[in-house]
Amino acid sequence: MKIFKHFFLIKNSKAFLSILLLSFSIATAAQQKVIKLYEGKAPGSENWDWSEGETLAGPPMNAMIAYNVTNPTLVVYEPDTPNGVAVILCTGGSYHVLNIEHEGTNVAKQLNKNGVTVFLLKYRLVRSLTNDPWQEMMEARKNPVTLREKMAPLRTMAMTDLNKAIASVRKHAAEYKIDSNKIGIMGFSAGGFMVANVAYNFLPEAKPDFVAPIYCVITSIENRSVKADAPPLFIAAATDDALAPVSNSVELYTDWMKAKKPAELHLYAKGGHGLRGTPASTWIDRFVEWLHAQGFLNRKSL
Repeated sequence: MKIFKHFFLIKNSKAFLSILLLSFSIATAAQQKVIKLYEGKAPGSENWDWSEGETLAGPPMNAMIAYNVTNPTLVVYEPDTPNGVAVILCTGGSYHVLNIEHEGTNVAKQLNKNGVTVFLLKYRLVRSLTNDPWQEMMEARKNPVTLREKMAPLRTMAMTDLNKAIASVRKHAAEYKIDSNKIGIMGFSAGGFMVANVAYNFLPEAKPDFVAPIYCVITSIENRSVKADAPPLFIAAATDDALAPVSNSVELYTDWMKAKKPAELHLYAKGGHGLRGTPASTWIDRFVEWLHAQGFLNRKSL
């Protein structure tokens, strides 16, 4: 009886739940293919020797996150029947963590159902110094000036990782039955900033074919001139988002409209930072419809 009681208490504890979810996450990740972005150490972080980890985040996320990424990778999620379209996912987390469940695996599974091959980018992050990286991030957000200073060098590294990822996916296109002209990028929050930055300032060797910034901030993008061959945009955000003011999404859309480039904007009255609840959570259905409308999903599977 004592053993059963002890087991019951452990089973219903937060620690047990964290261990259970972490074990499930590790087992699931082990089934996925992983592409290393660099042959050796990533440039600029050669001396980083801390270990990458995953854990269950506290409120309001309450989902799995990754932290202490030192060696950037792409985790591949393949559909049963690939249709040639690929999306590189850049999750958010203020460059402290990666929201790999809510903005990563959950999104990947929905896109897989539509035949889209997904590459979840694990880009370099600020080093976590405690065993609670989520709380570290939440504390860092309380001082915007210090947060910007800590994020500045990581933003540069993360952008390097994203550009490398686009080139890498295009390099592996045939291997994953991908049309090299149907490779897009999607980002959330900090990841939304990254993909919006690429939309404005893409490199010739790493140009995405479409870009989807989801609840992004663009105010710190240095060059906001829309190029003549700028990719089409899909944008989604919520009016009540306190972390990424909806004005950013409106300005991004306006820039594309002024340049006479294709863009679609979805604004929800409620949904907050994360587009949770109905109808905001249906944004991904609108994205799939947009892919069809743009002609990316009209071709038969390769």
